[in-house]
Amino acid sequence: MENSHASRRKAYVIDTNVLIHDPNSVLQFEEHRVIIPMTVLEELDKLKSVKAAVAGECRAAIRLIDRILGDAEPEQIRQGVPIFREAERTHLGTLSVLMDTHDMPTKEPLSNELNDNKIINQLVALQAGDINTKVVLVTKDINMRLKARACGLAAEDYHNDQLVSDIKQLSSGCLEIEGSFWSRVKAVDTLHRHGEVLHFVPREYFTEPLFLNQFVIDDEGFTGMVREVTGENVVLADLKRDTLMHRQAWGLRPRNLHQALALHLLMDPFVHLVSLTGAAGSGKTILALAAAIEMTVVGKRFNKIIATRSTPPLAEEHGFLPGTEEEKMDPWLGAISDNIEALHLDDHSPSGSIQYVKEKANIQFKALNYIRGRSFQKSLILIDECQNLTPYQMKAIITRAGEGSKVVCLGNLAQIDTPWLSATSSGLTYMCERFKGFRHGGHMRLQGVPRSVLAEYAEANL
Repeated sequence: MENSHASRRKAYVIDTNVLIHDPNSVLQFEEHRVIIPMTVLEELDKLKSVKAAVAGECRAAIRLIDRILGDAEPEQIRQGVPIFREAERTHLGTLSVLMDTHDMPTKEPLSNELNDNKIINQLVALQAGDINTKVVLVTKDINMRLKARACGLAAEDYHNDQLVSDIKQLSSGCLEIEGSFWSRVKAVDTLHRHGEVLHFVPREYFTEPLFLNQFVIDDEGFTGMVREVTGENVVLADLKRDTLMHRQAWGLRPRNLHQALALHLLMDPFVHLVSLTGAAGSGKTILALAAAIEMTVVGKRFNKIIATRSTPPLAEEHGFLPGTEEEKMDPWLGAISDNIEALHLDDHSPSGSIQYVKEKANIQFKALNYIRGRSFQKSLILIDECQNLTPYQMKAIITRAGEGSKVVCLGNLAQIDTPWLSATSSGLTYMCERFKGFRHGGHMRLQGVPRSVLAEYAEANL
């Protein structure tokens, strides 16, 4: 009986939020049958023109579904159209559309007033009509999964682009060693190359996984940065801790070692992608902004600074705000403006300094929705609140970086506002894992809350 149950065919029913999270999700179920309820198609059609933040994902999902279904007849669409992958002549699995029907053979367990309930009722009827197929609802809506299970259906989250099962597995960007690092190393080769002191440490002395541009620190003052990892050696660039702590960017100095390491990544001309995570007030935004202004105004490395972020779902309900694009984005990019002010509080004329910096650094506030399709050359792209982006959205933004550009991603994985995202499925987590080991990328999780004693106490106790 158990073997018979395990060998049943599976039909995966994809919810709207999964298609928004990953428009290519219909291709990720291998040889199984994939079903999209008509209600989901209707929701995608509505969201593509109403919800600007997810319109691109909705349109991408619709285009893919249309490509797969092609010129299939209605009956074939109901039964299942073969899913052909690119560059493959054979197909794995099928895609079908579950039509709305009012003559269900079973009693509807839930009221049809809500779309979620309507879908669940259809799946209950579908499961009752085909006991040889296991119907599985795939949704990122926890409450919908609970209701589906209560109605006797199998339901699960979408995990295809989830690279870590626990957020604790996400690297901090810094390997911290108790005591002295050199006390555990018996042999090392050291040489000077390109102005750096490099230590070739045998790989056997490291039990922890290492990746390029990761930092190694100990309690005795050693600070190293991983330059190479081979089967035999780990090459560490020796960084002087005093030099790191006294480095400035637009008059700002780091308050702790983790901020100093983050600033080192931000200012490094060979690091093109930097991600900074940490609690509210840990210094992510002000560090990134100070480094951006320093590199743009003083270093002349960039022609402009592009500041953007995802607008929260509630923001879209207020309609279009009046004014220029910058004025429309100001409520959502207030953190950027606040930190520009914080960098010039001690100036003789703070307001004049702020306006000077905005013009001199050519700081532009851009709505995330209008970045798609553009290419930014020699620009520093600063993306705030990245924890609210999906992996698909992260890719859409990072691929906008043109020649000579740098992307800085900021976020706090404890403050996710997007309903269908969690810390493990966030685009920020996905990006940090995918770029781990990328020669031109770096990640740092900031520690502590230097904003104020009050902020630090609130972060720990509220």
